[in-house]
Amino acid sequence: MAGIVLSGVGKVYDDGTRAVTDLSMSIDDGEFVVFVGPSGCGKTTALRMIAGLESITEGEIRIGSRIVNNVPARDRDVAMVFQSYALYPHLSVRDNIGFGLALRKVPKDELTRKVEAAAAMLGLSDYLDRKPRSLSGGQRQRVAMGRAIVRNPQAFLMDEPLSNLDAKLRVQMRAEIGRLQRDLAVTTVYVTHDQTEAMTLGHRVAVIKKGELQQMAPPQELYDRPTNLFVAGFIGSPAMNFLPATVTNGGADGYRLTIASEEWRLPASAVAARPGLAAWAGQELIVGIRPEDLGDAGMAPAADGHTISATPDLVEPLGSDLMVYLAVDVPHRVEHEDFAELARDAGGDIGDDTPAGSDRSTIIARFSPRSSAAVGVPMRVSVDTEHLHFFDPHSGAAIAGAV
Repeated sequence: MAGIVLSGVGKVYDDGTRAVTDLSMSIDDGEFVVFVGPSGCGKTTALRMIAGLESITEGEIRIGSRIVNNVPARDRDVAMVFQSYALYPHLSVRDNIGFGLALRKVPKDELTRKVEAAAAMLGLSDYLDRKPRSLSGGQRQRVAMGRAIVRNPQAFLMDEPLSNLDAKLRVQMRAEIGRLQRDLAVTTVYVTHDQTEAMTLGHRVAVIKKGELQQMAPPQELYDRPTNLFVAGFIGSPAMNFLPATVTNGGADGYRLTIASEEWRLPASAVAARPGLAAWAGQELIVGIRPEDLGDAGMAPAADGHTISATPDLVEPLGSDLMVYLAVDVPHRVEHEDFAELARDAGGDIGDDTPAGSDRSTIIARFSPRSSAAVGVPMRVSVDTEHLHFFDPHSGAAIAGAV
């Protein structure tokens, strides 16, 4: 096993298209790191450069103690698991798993032992003599993983391995991949566009946008302290809500926040965690509110009385939760490149998709399933102001590191 270090890695294709820019990170030996981002952001290109399937234009890639910039893929001692499984249809499960070992002329007894051990680990012992066509999608993916395991590589590289599976199988296989990685303790780099996979699997998650690393941190840190507007909106389901707001310094009365025609006193703890807010007194910024930090004030009034007036446009009962899409009156829409891109990536499910010039914005709240929220009926919505996030409306950077 070995760690992986990327230093200033970039990729520019022959037609001038830049896919990756100045990608630098250090992945520890035995660590599980997930690359996540919207389609076309460069995460798969980055993985393929580590594997040696794409050449690099700039920078350096190190696997263990070796610089591998010019080392062929076959000599990098990494195992790749593809989205398409890449199984040989005419070979049995046994021969598919052992194919790489057979190419390396591994003795038959050792090959058999390794294949059977991998099959037992993956629950495939009863399927070793079957052909891939007789297996389910989840079983085929296990075979692909078995082929990687028997090689005992320095690192596993996985390119959206679960994207062809149905929802139930995805959850099952996600748990199995996590268990296997813990048991084997092999350095693993995993690519996905699904932030739920990223958050549940990764020791650390690297969020990539347009070929550039935005933030790399443990999942909870990404959720609690996103470094910018893009990370804040991409991590979390449903996505964070963004609204324009103004902060004022009331002196002895503390800082106050005006949002959607409501004015609240910000908790002293929230202000202390963000000393940078002082520079924004009297200016407009972007406030981020996670859906779970909104509540039905009619059921449980906010302890500090911080509420906002809203009207449900859509109510989705999910059993354990009630997802409520709320229309709120705001002075104007949030205008920011990252915000607009996130809205496109989410298909309009986040933030403001109302017509230009409208004074209404849509936010999403996660209510108790016992809430009486009803479409078209105005209500008061409580806001947990201890956990608000603040962003520079020009750069999109978090202000003083949101809690």
